[in-house]
This record gives sequence, C-alpha cells and structure tokens, in this order.
Amino acid sequence: MEKFFKLKENNTNISKEIIAGITTFFAMSYIIIVNPTMLAESGMPWGAVFLSTIIASVIGTLVMALVANVPYAQAPGMGLNAFFVYTVCFQLGFTWQQALSMVFICGIINILITVTKVRKVIITAIPKYLQNAIGGGIGIFIAYLGFLKVGLINFESGVPALSTINNSGLYVFLIGLFVTVILYLLNVKGSIFIGIILTALIGIPFGVTTTANSMGFSEALSQLPQTFGVIFTSEGLSSLFTDLTKLPLVLITIFAFSMSDTFDTIGTFIGTGIRTGIFSEEDTRALENNPGFSSKMDKALFADATATSIGAVFGTSNTTTYVESAAGIGAGGRTGLTSVVTSICFVLSAFFAKYISAIPNQATAPALIIVGFLMIASFADIKWDDIDQAIPAFFAAVFMALSYSISYGVATGFIFHCLVQTVRGKARETHPIIWIVAGLFILNFVLLAIL
Repeated sequence: MEKFFKLKENNTNISKEIIAGITTFFAMSYIIIVNPTMLAESGMPWGAVFLSTIIASVIGTLVMALVANVPYAQAPGMGLNAFFVYTVCFQLGFTWQQALSMVFICGIINILITVTKVRKVIITAIPKYLQNAIGGGIGIFIAYLGFLKVGLINFESGVPALSTINNSGLYVFLIGLFVTVILYLLNVKGSIFIGIILTALIGIPFGVTTTANSMGFSEALSQLPQTFGVIFTSEGLSSLFTDLTKLPLVLITIFAFSMSDTFDTIGTFIGTGIRTGIFSEEDTRALENNPGFSSKMDKALFADATATSIGAVFGTSNTTTYVESAAGIGAGGRTGLTSVVTSICFVLSAFFAKYISAIPNQATAPALIIVGFLMIASFADIKWDDIDQAIPAFFAAVFMALSYSISYGVATGFIFHCLVQTVRGKARETHPIIWIVAGLFILNFVLLAIL
C-alpha cells in the first residue's frame, strides 16, 4: 500500500487517509438522496437513479484513486443535475433518455479535449493570481453551501437574510460548528470527521438525526434495467438526430453541459490541489511540456472526463469532481487511498442507505464551513493593491458563491481579466486560450439568454 500510493512521499499515513476518505464521503453523501429525488422529477425511476448515482460515484472515484493517485471523489454534480431536469427536460422539452444521451456525448467531448491537452493548456494558461482567486472563491462557495444547507441563511424576503435561530436544526448545527472549531483549535487529529460524528449524535435527542425513509436495495436493483444502457436504444442517442430542426438546440445544450462540467473540475483542481501540494508546479509544467499522461493532473483530468460518460450509461446526470473533496483534503488526505476509502463508503451506502442518510446536513455543514475558511487563505497571495489583479480576482471569487457555480466564477474571472488587460494595453500578454475560453463563456451566456 505504501509503495502503490506513496504515502510517505506525500507526508501522510494510512489512518490519516482513512479518516480523510470517510470525511469526504460524509461531506458529499447528501448526493445519494438528493440526486435521485431531483432526477425523478423528470420521470426517471428513483431506485434506478439511486443505484446509478452510487455506481457512477464508485467507478469515477476509483479511477481517480488508482490512475491518478489523488484524494478526489466524483459523483453526479449538483447544479448540473438541476440543469438536466429543469432546463433540458422541463424548459427545452427533451425526454430524460435524450438528456442522458447528451450527457454521454458531453463526456466523450471531455475525453477528447483532455487527450488533446485542451483542458490541460487551459490550466497552465491561468495566471497565478486568478488561481489563488479561484481557490479562495471555492472557500467562500463551500462555506456558503454549508450555511445554506442548514437554513441559517434564507431568501424569504427576496434577499439573503439571517434566519431566526429558533429551531432544533439550527441549534444542532451551531453546537456542531462550535464543537468542530474547538477540536480544530486543539489540533485534534481527524477533528473534522469527529465533528461530523459528534454532531450527528447530538442531533438524536433533538430529533434532527433520524433514520430516513428510503427504498430498499432489492427494489432499487429491480429498477436499474430501466436506465442502464437506455442511451443506446431508439429513445436515446438516435432520437437526438431524427429532427434536424432541433439539431442546433441539441448542440447548444451539449455545449452548455460540457462548459459547466469542464470548469467545475478545473476550478476544483486549481482551488484545492495546487495550494495544498497535491498538484505541484512540476505537474502543471508537465501538462504543457510532456506528451501523454505523465503527471498526476494529466491523469486526474482523464479520470474525471471518463466518469461522465460512465454515469450516463448507468443512468445519471454529469459525474464530476466534487468540491466537497476539500473536506477530506482538509482532514489530511493527500493520495488516492483517501478516494479508495470514499469509494468503499459509497458501496456500503447502497446496502445501508437507510442509516447513511441519517447523517443530517447539520452534521456535515460545519465541516464545509471549516474547510471553507481554510481555503480563503489563498486570497493572501493576491496583490489586492494592484487593481489589475484585484478586479478579476474579486469577480471570480464573489460570483462563484453568488451564482452558486464554480464555472461561472471562473467565467467572470476570465472575462474581467481580458477586459483589464485590454484597457491596460496588455491584450497580447494574455494567453490565447484565455481569450478563446472567455469568448466561449460569453457565447454560452448569450445562448442561455436566447433559450
């Protein structure tokens, strides 16, 4: 195990990796329940999506672990599943079988642009200050996600406001947050994971931690054939191209899927990997200078690209690298062993979902918030007194949280970087790929507005 995962080289050990893997799982385990509930609104069978979510997560995370040896977990992405249901199916009128087919094509496209080094060139082209802005922005994003998950912030008046702390859920969350902060301040090993478990236990007498009502494993398994391989039937891929009048809309939708998926992943890798040393400067240089898959980031990008198509075959929306992996990284995870442990947890969850789902948001939210504030340290490396850096960095970080999307944060950062460089007469100093991607994002926004 030491030889395969290179634990000593990455300054970690087995116990630390196990704790990190479990921490990552609990931080993102909500997707097991949320994803099938959301996709079921499009007409998909809940049980089939439940198992497809787990299968896609296990396969994608194992590929990340065994091929790239990095502590990242994959699962169907939040935001991308909402786009799948509410935009592609409800607003544009595609069937869920057709939407799955578009997700599959999106995955193939992502594999191609990974193999041809397009995604890798994008990463090496991003200025250092923007990389730090993306990292800090993700910190704001996941902390904000934690506050929203427990309802501490609400939008009842049309604007974000602090909720009245008058219910058991918020009591448990605040107790858990204080407990986790205290454990962290005391340098307790595995403080984030221990905080999750203690908060869940504290929630029992408050009635917050309860056994959720979920479908049994055998019943879910009986539904899986309804989604597995459906993209290869007449209702799937072939149906996308029977009506040529809809072809432009199909292509635009696939483009939107691909843009969001690609930049969610790139943002996560830059924001959580480079600063923590998971991806080194040598990794980023290797992306640009060496052919094939010679660096950890090369392999991680390829692992991420394959996961989307695999998920679509089984019956779920875009599988992507989860920003909640930052919780495990914050707990000390540095190698693929973390991801192996997370995968094992996903496998077990198929049989014990009734109990896994009992871990409430109030228990996982403090973990996200703690990791969020740790990641905000990236802002310290930005020259805020340099307006040329400050403007793009501000928009990249703030829009990431306010738009609830890593990819939109990256988009605004790119766009404002190009604007500033143009006004300053330094347009030629900006890497061409940044100009191309900024233009594609603008086109994406225009097309979404038209649709």
